[in-house]
Amino acid sequence: MQTAEIHRRWLDFFAKRGHTVVPSASLVSDDPSLLFTVAGMVPFVPYLTGLVPAPFPRATSVQKCIRTLDIDEVGKTPRHGTFFQMCGNFSFGDYFKEQAITFAWDLLTTSEDDGGLGFDPKDLWVTVYEEDDEARDIWRRVAGLTDERIQGLGKDTNYWSTGQPGPAGPCSEIFFDRGPAYGIDGGPATDDDRYVEIWNLVFMQYLRGEGTGKADFDILGDLPKKNIDTGMGLERVAFLKQGVENMYEIDQVRPVLDRAAQLAGKTYGAVHDDDVRLRVIADHVRSALMLMSDGVTPSNEGRGYILRRLMRRTVRAMRLLGVDHATFPELFTVSRDAMKAAYPEVEKDFPRISQLAYAEEETFLRTLVAGTGILDTAVSNTQRAGKKELAGDTAFLLHDTYGFPIDLTLEMAEEAGLSVDRHAFDSLMADQRSRAKADAKAKKTALADLSVYSSFRSLGETVFTGYTELETESSVLGLIVDGASVSKATEGQIAEIILGATALYAESGGQDADAGTIVGPGYELDVLDVQKPVKGLISHKVLVRSGEVGVGAPATSLVDHDYRRGARQAHSGTHIIHAALRQVLGSNAHQSGSYNKAGYLRLDFSWNQALSPETRTEIEEISNNAIRQNFEVTTREMPLAEAKALGAMALFGEKYGDTVRVVDIDGPWSRELCAGTHVTSSAEIGMINLVSEASVGSTNRRVESLVGLEAFRDLAVERTIVSQLSGSLKTPREQLPEKIADLMANLKAAEKRIAAFEARAVLDKVPALLESAARHGAVTVVAQDAGTLNSADDLRLLVTTVRERLGSDPAVVALAARAGDKPVVIVATNQAARDTGANAGALAKTAAGVLGGGGGGKADLAQGGGTDVDAIPAALNAVISGIGG
Repeated sequence: MQTAEIHRRWLDFFAKRGHTVVPSASLVSDDPSLLFTVAGMVPFVPYLTGLVPAPFPRATSVQKCIRTLDIDEVGKTPRHGTFFQMCGNFSFGDYFKEQAITFAWDLLTTSEDDGGLGFDPKDLWVTVYEEDDEARDIWRRVAGLTDERIQGLGKDTNYWSTGQPGPAGPCSEIFFDRGPAYGIDGGPATDDDRYVEIWNLVFMQYLRGEGTGKADFDILGDLPKKNIDTGMGLERVAFLKQGVENMYEIDQVRPVLDRAAQLAGKTYGAVHDDDVRLRVIADHVRSALMLMSDGVTPSNEGRGYILRRLMRRTVRAMRLLGVDHATFPELFTVSRDAMKAAYPEVEKDFPRISQLAYAEEETFLRTLVAGTGILDTAVSNTQRAGKKELAGDTAFLLHDTYGFPIDLTLEMAEEAGLSVDRHAFDSLMADQRSRAKADAKAKKTALADLSVYSSFRSLGETVFTGYTELETESSVLGLIVDGASVSKATEGQIAEIILGATALYAESGGQDADAGTIVGPGYELDVLDVQKPVKGLISHKVLVRSGEVGVGAPATSLVDHDYRRGARQAHSGTHIIHAALRQVLGSNAHQSGSYNKAGYLRLDFSWNQALSPETRTEIEEISNNAIRQNFEVTTREMPLAEAKALGAMALFGEKYGDTVRVVDIDGPWSRELCAGTHVTSSAEIGMINLVSEASVGSTNRRVESLVGLEAFRDLAVERTIVSQLSGSLKTPREQLPEKIADLMANLKAAEKRIAAFEARAVLDKVPALLESAARHGAVTVVAQDAGTLNSADDLRLLVTTVRERLGSDPAVVALAARAGDKPVVIVATNQAARDTGANAGALAKTAAGVLGGGGGGKADLAQGGGTDVDAIPAALNAVISGIGG
């Protein structure tokens, strides 16, 4: 019996019994807590829970479902699939247990000729909840089953709930016995593959309370309406009715498996591992087809990521079978033909589906070529070193640079007998997310998903002409808007544009992207950013200032001359400062990072202590002397080994190819590997002005410098400030430091005198406060409003002084004051008072509550505050009451 026929019979059976036939909902669930429709009852949850009144008393459907939690079991068991169809019949307060059981038994055991599924009753077993005697009795009466064939099981298997307070109820499940060839006797309770669950009936009749797990909850009572939610696994029934071994061999799935085996030159059933891979392919192709038919597209997030994972696992499985070319045009076409009888939409939408699928496969095939080589090398090195765990940074490189999902790396490592340092991978991923959030420009995160660049990169590398020219004619190879490839971009849009050649420098090697424009017939583009999203490809982020630009149009890239001049000055200036640092500090001061743009540079270097002012001055003098000497700056390309033999310095952690570019300033004085743009002689830099030096870690320092005209402007500003100070203080420039030091000393002395005067004024209040002391039980209490004070510090001085003057007998001091237009209260206790139970922290908290704020502290001294200064008397009374007097 074909799967589509079982589908049809199900709906016909229940339609004839008064059920409304409800079409399958989309695989994309409306439930915001779910990515997909994971069960047949999901679309009916609002009706079953009573959240929404049911529009019909009873309903039936064959619901498409996607579930990937058990994706690792796909192909290994006879019943695990990512896409499956759940046949369901539902009652919303209409019929209940007896009729639901009767419907199930009738459909299963009625002969095929009479419209049923034709199962032999002797092959069917059922389970019920162990306390559900009612269901057990119904099965005896309706089906004539013996007690041996009705097995009672516990809450963990035969009781349904959402996992939260709400509807709940016992279940009854129907199993098919495949016979002794598949396992031991004993019924479903043996939990063996011999007994295949084909139908589950949920009797939703109770209201459950709070609890944890599947069984730890209380039943609070009956539901106002008893509902029925049942489900029959279409694929499971199909493989039993078709006499095959598993769901991968049914008519809707097997054609894909057979075509994959044919493409791979394999015989299904010959080799276990190959069989598992063929079943994975058959399952995943069908799942991907159905997801795309419901509008899901491959991406790196959410549903799109699940789809991409299924498709990439398929490609990977085909490669393991020895097929390294594109197979989706074959496999998806076969799956379409197998599914169109039940779902005609897959044939109607196939042009769109196939375009997405084929492009995704081509992209991933290119990814695999690069990534697999890297992974194979890493695996070999790991095994050769006698280790069992692949480094997390390797997994991260594959994910971040080559688009390898981590699960694919895990699978490939497992096949080689290795695990992956997942903790290190997760840590690197977390660091990457943190960096992305901290990057105000968000340049790299603004780039589209890497797969969109694959077709452009396949045309060859972008030619960079900017070393020798600032204007280059080329053509538009591609346009990207909102992460998708488009044919044109119009005025006002922000887009990415790919050119065959460009004079605009892409951000790399610490150098910021060039500024400039791109122009062509009828359009002008402002360049916002230039990046290298994948190796060898340059992408320009642009604003279409005017006109419309289309793929294939002529394009001229124009570099902003002033910006490039400043960028070249800054990058060459970075090399000069690096050389000066090493000359002053020694070879251990090695560059660990840099960033430069027009007029500005920063350089990080390995060093563990701050530079003295004298050292900074020396470095700055050496740098500017190198500029004054007008050293020649040369660039040349050579093999990496030759460059290293010449002593060229490489940036730690930077990746270099076999051929590198070497930049010399005065020959070996500064010789570094660098792909940036540079001046032709050091005098072009103009000037270097070190403006800061600071720590960026326990073993790294950072210097920042302005370069060229920006350096001059900064010094000009300082000259103006010095001139103004000299005039205001009537002091020659060279005597300003001494004059300012004298003024600061005089100011500090005056501040001390003022503070002493204010302290005396505060302490003058002490005698009057001591006179206000009153006994409250065994405790002497001073609780007064101290008026207006400059700060809480003054109030604290006053409180602690009064406490000292009260001596060693039990004493509590609670003073309030107005400080900065806000009420402040401070409470102090001595040891004797604390021995009686007085607690300053609790008393301050009480007073602060009256003041409209909060407070607390230690038992001996505490502070509080608030907003209501008029409540100070009440707050002090609350303290007195809290003491107990």
